[in-house]
Amino acid sequence: MATAKSPRPVNLALQGGGAHGAFTWGVLDRLLDEDSIAIEAVSGTSAGAMNGLILAQGLMEGGRPRAKELLESFWKKISTAASFSPLQPTPIEKFFGQRDVTYSPSFYAMEIFTRIFSPYQYNFFDLNPLRNIVTELVDFKKLRKKSPIKLFVNATHVTSGKIRVFKTEELTMDMLMATACLPFLFKTVYVDGEPYWDGGYSGNPALYPLFYNCAAEDIIIVQVNPVFTDDIPTTAMEILDRVNDISFNATLMREMRAIYFVKQLLHDNKVPHSSYKDVRPHLIEATEVMNQIGAASKFNADIDFLNYMRQVGYDAAENWLAEHSDAIGKHTTLDIESMYL
Repeated sequence: MATAKSPRPVNLALQGGGAHGAFTWGVLDRLLDEDSIAIEAVSGTSAGAMNGLILAQGLMEGGRPRAKELLESFWKKISTAASFSPLQPTPIEKFFGQRDVTYSPSFYAMEIFTRIFSPYQYNFFDLNPLRNIVTELVDFKKLRKKSPIKLFVNATHVTSGKIRVFKTEELTMDMLMATACLPFLFKTVYVDGEPYWDGGYSGNPALYPLFYNCAAEDIIIVQVNPVFTDDIPTTAMEILDRVNDISFNATLMREMRAIYFVKQLLHDNKVPHSSYKDVRPHLIEATEVMNQIGAASKFNADIDFLNYMRQVGYDAAENWLAEHSDAIGKHTTLDIESMYL
């Protein structure tokens, strides 16, 4: 774990994925125990951005111990707020140890309802419990000036489809609401008069801000949307799950292909090393678990499920560190070609 050496700087790229963001909570919880690693920056989308924001607030308030406390508090508050929602695991699902809400009547009702009606028709006051939780935990004014890490929050511009990356020094509540704005559930969020939706549609998460704005060359990607699946989906729910995974990984896969291309050019000395950064990507994921629980579980904020996801993330980070910690600052541990090409 901790060493007497100077901490090695890393950047974190955190995917969004609703309640699956509790997996990232577990990863961060473990990384915060690792004194040999120093986090320079976080690029995050939706739940990934929320985790990054809470991480920065905690580090600013009281270092690593406070960051761990605040992350736990954030996810507990998410669960408490969700307990008033009709979208809950059924007793049958809990009895059989189901992790998602696939068989919940309220889930199917929500799927049908949100395909017929928009939030402009049923969420008149644009209620979002997440706004209240973030307001309670985060001091944006102070964070903009004194954040100990760089933050990059990704949102999708509605009319152009382009990604917008909000930086630490400009962060506001509306920017955080924009990155998590699922348009089937919430009204469009406006920032400086411009309309935004969830960042997952254009960058989940965006990696390029970590190339151009940071010194660290190691990027740890925390991936909650599985790239691979062993089975061909045949049921309607399985097909929707797979479409969800592919859609929310598409932008990341394109950026990873670009990284691979640049790395090949640098390796073959076809471009000057002084002009391009030879980044070292790493990956923490739990594909087998994520494939088992399905995309519907992204709406399951039951505290038992969140704690389960947190433990899965903690264990995934523990295993990655045991195997690859020494590679930080030296070489990539991710086979980009087999994973993303």
